[in-house]
Amino acid sequence: MAILRGTDAGDVAAAAAHLAAGELLAFPTETVYGLGARADDDAAVARIFAAKGRPSDHPLIVHVADSQGAAAFAETLAGAAQRLITAFWPGPLTVIVPRRAGTAGAAAAGQASIGLRMPSHPVALALLREAARLGVPGVAGPSANRFGHVSPTRAAHVQQEFGPGLWVLDGGECDVGIESAIVDCTRVRPALLRPGQLSRTALEAVLGQPLAAPDAASPRAPGTLASHYAPRAPLHLLEPAELQRRLQAGPGAGLPRVGVYSRLASAAGADVGWVCRAMPEEAAAVAHELFAVLRGFDEAGVSAIWVERPPPGPVWEGVRDRLQRAAG
Repeated sequence: MAILRGTDAGDVAAAAAHLAAGELLAFPTETVYGLGARADDDAAVARIFAAKGRPSDHPLIVHVADSQGAAAFAETLAGAAQRLITAFWPGPLTVIVPRRAGTAGAAAAGQASIGLRMPSHPVALALLREAARLGVPGVAGPSANRFGHVSPTRAAHVQQEFGPGLWVLDGGECDVGIESAIVDCTRVRPALLRPGQLSRTALEAVLGQPLAAPDAASPRAPGTLASHYAPRAPLHLLEPAELQRRLQAGPGAGLPRVGVYSRLASAAGADVGWVCRAMPEEAAAVAHELFAVLRGFDEAGVSAIWVERPPPGPVWEGVRDRLQRAAG
């Protein structure tokens, strides 16, 4: 596997040329690492679906270097989409807008809409700008993992997923740690299809109206299946009282090796080989480390994972969403 340094301008240029040639490249964003291909090349995009084992009717997000680049894929960026772009780009927000006819059909999974995002990670932006200079208008980039598995937040995670052969542009550990919020802007009232680090409250403040819930007419969007982001070991999302009861019962529960992620910060079971990780008190800190913690439990060979259910409230919505789907 070729590991390229995101801090080296020559390596970034080589990565952009690799994309321009229609090849796959894993690259960092502030949310998670993406598995990229030029979005204007349906054959290149097909390699993403094949590598991930992802259904071809499950659309991809297109990453662009700026709002002008987004115009190459969007029929329009007016109204709610433009307000959100102005407020939150570059950043962990994807807007779904009407797709420009004849562009990125494979990346959009054939839908008349397309998801667009401008990431804030400096390495991602350098890559996208250099790729644009080489004639690549945008990069389709789902998370760089096998479909349905835990998303990668470090270059090493990508290596674990795909082994040798895939080029990886290393930009260090991702700051945010969970995927972008997705807002459908194709209808009169925007809808939140996937929560992220950006809270519902912040999005609604910019829009000046409450976000709608997804319904049967909503476009298909990444990361919205009932089961997703799943570690190998079964994950059980537990209320604090139930988790405390299980911890006090200890190995009598009949499970030889358990991973525990909790704000209770209990070391119960450590003497029999249980793996206990303390969950931070702040939602952003949990989001930052969540996928790495789940991958660590799998590496430790646990047979089950017990996670304390996060508290209610909009700031925790993205974390709750990922854990509910991982337990699905």
